[in-house]
Amino acid sequence: MNDPNPTAAVVVFRGPKTACAEFGLMLEARAIPFEVVEEAADWVLTVAPYAARAAQEEVTRYALERVAARRVEAAKVSYFKVFARPFGGAGYGAVGYALILLGTAYAAGQGSFGVDWLTAGAIEGRQGIHQDWWRAVTALTLHLDQEHLFGNLLFGIGAGVLCSRLFGSGLAWLSILAAGAFGNCLELWFAPQDYRAVGASTAVFAALGLLAGFAWRQRLPLRERWLYRGTPLLAGVFLLALLGAGTEHVDVLGHVLGFAAGLALGWIYARFDVPWSERIGPQSVAAAAAVLVILCAWAFAIGHACAGTGHCG
Repeated sequence: MNDPNPTAAVVVFRGPKTACAEFGLMLEARAIPFEVVEEAADWVLTVAPYAARAAQEEVTRYALERVAARRVEAAKVSYFKVFARPFGGAGYGAVGYALILLGTAYAAGQGSFGVDWLTAGAIEGRQGIHQDWWRAVTALTLHLDQEHLFGNLLFGIGAGVLCSRLFGSGLAWLSILAAGAFGNCLELWFAPQDYRAVGASTAVFAALGLLAGFAWRQRLPLRERWLYRGTPLLAGVFLLALLGAGTEHVDVLGHVLGFAAGLALGWIYARFDVPWSERIGPQSVAAAAAVLVILCAWAFAIGHACAGTGHCG
């Protein structure tokens, strides 16, 4: 660094030492001699009188470019704006989710239509990759016991409400259903012959992945350390490890694959700035599609079971 004559120095910037150093590096790249000195409780960037005009122009131009870049970055992080004005109607989706799980549990317990709902709707490893397609959906609505059911109700409503506030209730639950079903499909590639899986937990962790993937992708353009940019992903993985593991009866593989599917979908949504519209119409269509997919899946499951047994009650 070449120092100007301090007795004839002209101040071109006054502020924190780090900012003075940053502007100084820029001047050094322009071959403009400068000096950073402490003055009272502040720091100043000075240059020789002959270089004052050029230095001031460079500092001003650099400062404007830096502010413009930060504004672009802030615009890219749209989830801050979404959370500042979240979607309404999250409660409707939560109620629908609860009714579907409770209604399925009641019908399965009663053996409605003379069908063993667990056998008809569970994912079974013995069928391999040639699994009946509807099982990827129906398995998300079945549970082995009350503890399993109410655990998924509690965590599912919490994660679903967060997704609903971010994407809108209809799109959120359709996305959770799609990611959960895709996670179940992926699981078929790894499931052993004696494997059977049911439960909404795959969809619950898909919702967690959806949130983590969306927030992670939104933070990537920021000029921060990689650890700060990756905080949403690290938080999601931590919750997956904390809540997704357990006894030998816990479907850890399903949790991981559901989370991965949701993570990928959340990334895509952030990349293409989904949702595009806050209108209630598209949200209603998405919600209706989610319910229709579940009803159709169970219609196929029950019909297939009836055809196999030759009768329905």
